[in-house]
Amino acid sequence: MAIVHPQKWRVLSRLLVYLRQNKLRLVLGFISIVLTNAFLVASPWVIKYAVDELSVAVTRERLAYYAGLLVGITFLEGCFRFAMRWLLIGVSRTIEYDLRNDLFRHMATLPLSFYQKNKTGDLMSRATNDLGNVRMLLGPGIMYTANTALTAVFAIALMLWIDWRLTLIASIPLPLVSYSVRHFGKKIHDLTEESQAKLADLSARVQESMAGIRVVKAFVQEDHEIDEFRRSNLSLVDKNRQLIRVTSIFYPTMQFMIGLAVVIVLWLGGRRVVEGAITIGDFVAFTVYLGLLTWPMIALGWVVNLLERGRASMERLNYIFDSAPEICDSAGVIRDFSIRGAIEFRNLSFSYNGHATLRNISLSIPHGKTVAIVGATGSGKSTLVQLIPRLYNPPPDSLFVDGVPIEKIPLETLRASIGYIPQDTFLFGETIRENIAFGVDAASDEEIRRAARISNIEADIEEFQQGFDTMVGERGITLSGGQKQRTAISRAVVRNPKILILDDALSSVDTYTEERILHELKEVMRDRTSILISHRVSTVREADEIVVLDRGEIVERGTHAELLALDGYYAGLHRRQLLEEELAVSE
Repeated sequence: MAIVHPQKWRVLSRLLVYLRQNKLRLVLGFISIVLTNAFLVASPWVIKYAVDELSVAVTRERLAYYAGLLVGITFLEGCFRFAMRWLLIGVSRTIEYDLRNDLFRHMATLPLSFYQKNKTGDLMSRATNDLGNVRMLLGPGIMYTANTALTAVFAIALMLWIDWRLTLIASIPLPLVSYSVRHFGKKIHDLTEESQAKLADLSARVQESMAGIRVVKAFVQEDHEIDEFRRSNLSLVDKNRQLIRVTSIFYPTMQFMIGLAVVIVLWLGGRRVVEGAITIGDFVAFTVYLGLLTWPMIALGWVVNLLERGRASMERLNYIFDSAPEICDSAGVIRDFSIRGAIEFRNLSFSYNGHATLRNISLSIPHGKTVAIVGATGSGKSTLVQLIPRLYNPPPDSLFVDGVPIEKIPLETLRASIGYIPQDTFLFGETIRENIAFGVDAASDEEIRRAARISNIEADIEEFQQGFDTMVGERGITLSGGQKQRTAISRAVVRNPKILILDDALSSVDTYTEERILHELKEVMRDRTSILISHRVSTVREADEIVVLDRGEIVERGTHAELLALDGYYAGLHRRQLLEEELAVSE
C-alpha cells in the first residue's frame, strides 16, 4: 500500500532522533497498545462461551460469573487504553516542544539572505501549523496506526480460529481497501501540500498587511487589502473543499466495504450455524470480531489523512532545517580573542546575488578613531559596515580586526563587541526599558538612563505616563521615527561596545536634536572605534576621516576641510545642504 512505501517516508528520518530520546515511553506505550487490544478481543471470546453455555441452561451464578468477567476485562482494557494515550500522546507533545525549540534555534542561525528570500508569514505557518501536523503524525498518527493494526490482526486471527472459510469470504473486500488507500492516499497528500502552501500565502498576506498598516491607511488601501485577503482566503477554502471532497468519498467507501462484509457474514454465517459447522456462540463472537474491524477500517482513512498531512508538513519543515547557516565559526577560530577595535579592509571586493557591490576597498580605522562614510543611495555604504559584524561574510583575508582576519574571531565575541544601529530601526513590542537593555544581561537602571540621556530621549520617556516601562507596541508603532532611532542608539550605547556603528541613525531627528546627540556621543566615541554613515554633512564633519563611496568604490577621502578643498562630491553635497538650510531659514 502507498502508506508504507519506504522511499516517500524518508522525509521523516529527521524525527528518528527525537523518537530515540523517548524510546522508554514509546516502548511502554506500545506495550499498553498490545495489552489494550488483548483485553479488547478477550471480551467476544468470553461472550462466545457465555452464549454457548447459557443457551443450554441459564443460572444466576453463571450470569454473575460472565458479567463480572466482562466488567473486569473491560476495566483493564480501559486502564491500558488510558496508559496508551497518556504515554504516546504525551511523547508527541514532548517531541513537539523539542522540535519547535530546535527549529527556532536553527532559524536564528540562518543568514539574512534566507529571510530576504522567504516571507515571514510563510515561515510562521511552517513553525506553527506544519509543526502541529507533524505532532499529530507522531501522536495520534502512530498510536492509531499501531492500535488499528493490532486490533485487525488479533480479530482476524480469532476469526480464522472460529471458521477460516467464513473469514476468507468476509475478506473479499480487502483488495478494494488496498486500492482505495493507494488511490486516495496520494490525492490526500497532494491536496494537503497545496492547502498548506495556500495557508502560508494567507499568513504572509496578513503579516504584511498588519506590519504595514500605517502605509495601508495612509494610501487608503484598506479595501484593496481586504479584497486581496478575501481572494487568498477563498483560494484556501477552495483547496480545502477539494480535500474534504476526497476524504468524504474515502470514508463512505470504507464503510460500504464493511457493510458488504457484514452482509456476507450474516448470510453465510447463519447457514453455517444451521448446518452445525459452528455454534451460536461462535457466530456471535465472529460477528462481534467483525464489528471490531469496523473502527480500523474507518480509522484507516483518518490515519492516512494524518500521516499524509504530517509527511507533507515535514517536507516543508525540512526546507528550513536543510537550509545551512552560511555564517558560523570555522575550525581555526581563536577562542580567547579579546577585541580592542582597530579595523582594516584590504582590497575587499564583495558581490551580493551576483551583483558587484564593493570594489577594491582598502581602509584602515585605528582603535579609538571615528570614520564617516558618505555617498549616494546604493553606493554600498550599509553593505560595507554590515560586513564588520559578519551579517554577510566578507571574502577571506580581506577584513581584519586588530590585525586578525575576521573569520578567525568567534562570532559571538565579535558581535558582542559591536554596537550596531541599522538604518531600518526595529524595536520589539516590549517596554522602552527592555528595548534599551536588549542584548545586555544585567543592565542597571542607571546605565539605561545614561544611555537614554546620551541619545537625547530621556526627556521624552519621562513624559510618558509609565516612563521607561511604557510599552512601545509592535515594531515600536507608538513612537515617532525620531524616538525609535534614539531608542536604538541607546540600545547600542548601553552595551559599551568596542566598535560603534551608526548607519544613518540620525536621519529621523532634526538638526538641533542631532547636534545634542553628537555632543553626548563624543564622550562615548572617545575610547572606541566609531563609524558614522550619513547623508548630512553636519553629522560627519568632525570625524577623523571622511570616506566617499561611489558605486562601491572609494573616490574621495580626507578630513572635512581637505574634502572641501578637493571640490568633489563631498564639497558639492556640502554646498547643497548649506543652500537648503538658508532656504529653510528664509521661509
